[in-house]
Amino acid sequence: MRAVVFAYHNVGVRCLKVLLARGLEIPLVVTHKDNPSEKIWFESVAALCAEEGIPFVTPDDPTSAELLAKVRAAEPDFIFSFYYRHMLPAELLAVAKHGAYNMHGSLLPKYRGRVPINWAVLHGESETGATLHEMTVKPDAGAIVAQVAVPILPDDTAHEVFGKVAVAAEQALWNVLPAMLAGQTPRLPNDLSKGSYFGGRKPEDGCIDWSQAAQSVYNLHRAVAPPYPGAWTTLGARTFIIGKARLPHHQDLNLPPGLAVKENCIYGTCGDGKAIRIDELLEHGKPVLPSELQDALASSQCRPNTTFTQE
Repeated sequence: MRAVVFAYHNVGVRCLKVLLARGLEIPLVVTHKDNPSEKIWFESVAALCAEEGIPFVTPDDPTSAELLAKVRAAEPDFIFSFYYRHMLPAELLAVAKHGAYNMHGSLLPKYRGRVPINWAVLHGESETGATLHEMTVKPDAGAIVAQVAVPILPDDTAHEVFGKVAVAAEQALWNVLPAMLAGQTPRLPNDLSKGSYFGGRKPEDGCIDWSQAAQSVYNLHRAVAPPYPGAWTTLGARTFIIGKARLPHHQDLNLPPGLAVKENCIYGTCGDGKAIRIDELLEHGKPVLPSELQDALASSQCRPNTTFTQE
């Protein structure tokens, strides 16, 4: 069996390795050029292809006639998309003799669309997973082929959950491939009425609203913690990003919402009177000491989004 694979990121690398281990022939891989403005913390599909001697291309436009011709020339039995960042046109999907399938980072039909892991953490979910599904022109709407769930623990960041989902994607694909290769691909309902579609997120979406409850602020931190852009707040003209934080079980500083320094620790007090403990606060990528923040707070003339205490 032959498969043309559209892939990027860690999930792309893992799932491509699964196809090779299951004996599929890969005549073509389509991946992305790394964006120089993006922090690349993940594995490279292009590097794996170079290592394995697999032909690969990095087109700017996946809807081009040139790419369609290359996919047709590869004569694929299957088309797979593993964290490829563009939607594929119907004409291209139709080339595969036995169907086109995408690996999505949620338990469909929940969290269809972009950055599903980040959205799941932001909303305080206790589990998510990976779903292999049929590709249609509508995103994440095709029949479900395989699913594997993973837990989201209370202090997990999106980056940590992503590692679990990458393993879940590998397991889902590994387990279902024998049936797919035998012409017995499972097709389970993907009831879109039971889930929601979410769009992409931008760095500015990480702005902290200290009037929210501590759990909501903590979930925002976990959803966008480094290597993602991070949850951030301002103090005058300065911008601070939360690198690491925890939500103590009993922490009430009795202070207005905002940044605070108490007993040589940094906190963020929230609208419900509770606080998150900030174990690492960053400015321009460098850690900020409690004493440095205390000086900044003192010179800020008590702006509305900040607090200061000498304790």
